[in-house]
Amino acid sequence: MAQTPLTRAASDLVVGPDGLIRPRWAAANRLLQDYYDDEWSEPVRDERGLFERISLEIFQSGLSWSTILAKRPAFRSAFAGFDPEVVADFGDEDIERLMADAAIVRNRRKIEATIAGAQATVDLRATGGLSALVWSFRPATKYAPATLAEIPTRSPESEALAAALRAAGFRHVGPVTMFALMEAIGMVNTNLIGSHKRPA
Repeated sequence: MAQTPLTRAASDLVVGPDGLIRPRWAAANRLLQDYYDDEWSEPVRDERGLFERISLEIFQSGLSWSTILAKRPAFRSAFAGFDPEVVADFGDEDIERLMADAAIVRNRRKIEATIAGAQATVDLRATGGLSALVWSFRPATKYAPATLAEIPTRSPESEALAAALRAAGFRHVGPVTMFALMEAIGMVNTNLIGSHKRPA
């Protein structure tokens, strides 16, 4: 009997108590489940939303996404709701305040990268804005993964996006981090076939 995408991906998909099928990573805890159901792979085009997502992806590097989601309210409080204009004006005192804030990830390079990203976001308004830049790298490639192993970790477009953001003044935005961003903000659809967000 031929295998269906769901049986091929059985180890990568989980049926939740609510009867919905999700990738295993999204079923690890309620925080990730809600994030997957409500946010992940949904289009984000507004400036503040994109600046927040890029900043959180920067902080996530080397850590679990669950850790970042748990600290998200604290990040929003510490970084003025990710208002680029406010964060762009952060100075040395703000950096020291953030380094003393145990509720967030206290990494000086990532904090400084977030401030630099805010400054770059404001500067990009003169040439169309952050959203226009990010979404200009939306790929034509359509993904239809049945297993997590079929999902790439980077792409030519994520490499180009990372380079363009670095040229604009962003830091710590590599091609792997940017592919994760592209998935999260709906630029690419890597929902597994069989999941409730991508039925078989």
